[in-house]
Amino acid sequence: MPQDISHEPVIAVLLPCYNEELTIAEVVQRFRETLPAATIYVYDNNSRDLTALRARAAGAIVVREPRQGKGNVVRRMFADIDADIYLMADGDGTYAPEDAPQLINTLLTEHCDMVVGTRRGVIDDAGRTGHAFGNRVFNSLYKWLFGSDFTDIFSGYRVFTRRFVKSFPAVSGGFEIETEMSVHASQLKLPVAEIALDYGRRPVGSSSKLSTFRDGTRILWMFVMLMKETQPLRFFGAFSLFFLASSLFLMAPVLVEFAETGLVPRMPTWVLSVGLLLLSMLAAVTGLILDSVSRGRAEQKRIFYLSMPSGRSERRAGAVAQKPEPGKTPRAA
Repeated sequence: MPQDISHEPVIAVLLPCYNEELTIAEVVQRFRETLPAATIYVYDNNSRDLTALRARAAGAIVVREPRQGKGNVVRRMFADIDADIYLMADGDGTYAPEDAPQLINTLLTEHCDMVVGTRRGVIDDAGRTGHAFGNRVFNSLYKWLFGSDFTDIFSGYRVFTRRFVKSFPAVSGGFEIETEMSVHASQLKLPVAEIALDYGRRPVGSSSKLSTFRDGTRILWMFVMLMKETQPLRFFGAFSLFFLASSLFLMAPVLVEFAETGLVPRMPTWVLSVGLLLLSMLAAVTGLILDSVSRGRAEQKRIFYLSMPSGRSERRAGAVAQKPEPGKTPRAA
């Protein structure tokens, strides 16, 4: 029977930032107004402008992370901060802080470990045509490889339980961190939810840090690595089938000629086809062995995840959107 906990959940708002001096002060202020009991953290990732100064003046706790890349920032935030609920957003003002209570309440009422705010208007922005095409391609690829849990794997507006944050390995270093979060949830079959939210435009003078081709290549490589780690039988099985098909294609005419004449005049082709057949068998055996290893790792991660208290059934869903009582000091994470 769950223990009755009367205090409100401790909420931490996490804002990874790089050169966002034009927007960060307003974003921090709006989060303070929307979630007055939350503590707001801005992790400055080597900004060359006044991002840190603006964030600190707006009332945020500012921490510098010298390792460049959003994944490195998220890893540091998740390791440093203790809270019951973690809300992550961008500092560029494209995500509305006023939507935060809806995300948090969904996390609590539906007993989820992660809620993703999918970007309703991301394709409407003409300045993101290449990004929008990449979103469609990678989201379709994700569904094919890892399942249909998510429709927008690149959304940076997410809310997590402490159980998710402290069990998430966070090995990626860049913008592919959201993909890794999604795969982590899909692999462990964690309870997740999505809410469609409006996605705004950057103000004049603010530019996106996402490179369509460079970051797209890194995300594609992350897909390959995550598939190798989580689905090795499928990964190496594809290589095995390719080598097998190539071997049979080269081997068939040699066997036909041997059956007709009793001779093998194309010995190099025969040797190559046999080599490809051996590679096919090797890839298949490798996939089978690593599949057992992957299942064992998934079980260990699941056990570690379950060993942490969830706290979800012990929180009051409506508490997160309420302002503190007069004279009451908000709790810090």
